[in-house]
Amino acid sequence: MPDTTTSDIAVLGENQYGKAEVRLVRIERETPRHEITDFNVSSQLRGDLDAIHTDGDNAHCVATDSQKNTVYSLARGGVGTPEEFALRLGEHFTSTYDWISGGRWEIEKYSWVRIPTGAGEHDHSFVKSGTEVRTVVVQRDGEDVFVVAGLQDLTVLKSTASEFVGFTRDTYTTLAEATDRILATDVKARWRYTRTDLDFDAVFDDVRRLMLEQFATQHSYALQQTLYQMGVAVLEAHPEIAEIKFSMPNKHHFLVDLSPFGQDNPNVVFFAADRPYGLIEATVQRKDATPEPRAWATVTGFC
Repeated sequence: MPDTTTSDIAVLGENQYGKAEVRLVRIERETPRHEITDFNVSSQLRGDLDAIHTDGDNAHCVATDSQKNTVYSLARGGVGTPEEFALRLGEHFTSTYDWISGGRWEIEKYSWVRIPTGAGEHDHSFVKSGTEVRTVVVQRDGEDVFVVAGLQDLTVLKSTASEFVGFTRDTYTTLAEATDRILATDVKARWRYTRTDLDFDAVFDDVRRLMLEQFATQHSYALQQTLYQMGVAVLEAHPEIAEIKFSMPNKHHFLVDLSPFGQDNPNVVFFAADRPYGLIEATVQRKDATPEPRAWATVTGFC
């Protein structure tokens, strides 16, 4: 047995470990019309793990390679939604190993669509669908289970019905007011469920629909106001969601000055700047919601 590491000034703090970004693709072949599920799975365990760190005693170490293999083995019986599969992983590890009291299971889902042909959508050929990613983080703390679902890289743009005026002007202000501008952003959102007995696919689809509908139909006076409208619409429609967090960059489109070429520019030619960009972050929550910081632990990138 290795020597125990002792210190008069240091003690082990919070810790977790596991296998990150296990690439999992499952094909449903029960009928000639196949279905594809494409996941990126990360598993991290918490519990009675101190001796692994302080003594080099690996008796309680479920190897990260074993965690990877567990992902593939459980997938043999089907995966379901990202939320359902993450919940299954959490239940497996906490019920199989007495010393594992909790953990964190994160899944990203990548979308594929059927390739269109002259005879219609192909039964077993697909093309990857854009950059949008569906996400979930499931965390367990003893018997308490937390599910935070979401999406990221949902790129949206509206070419009018957006303005930005009346902002503070001082010595450092050079930005002109805009009464008709392009508004574009990459929506990154996460929402916390209060229950796990849900049709996660149906709720996800409707949350996405509501956010897109608000972005498209509501006149925008600032990205902050648009973000808030999106969050309110989600909470009003879905009582099973306690709060929703957003992180949305303002993807600036600047009107190009064409006067050096003897041309006007009636709001038709723009320079799409990738940086620097405004970054708008906020949480929209129910007035009576009970805060649950454990659900958001390690869910980074939000205020």
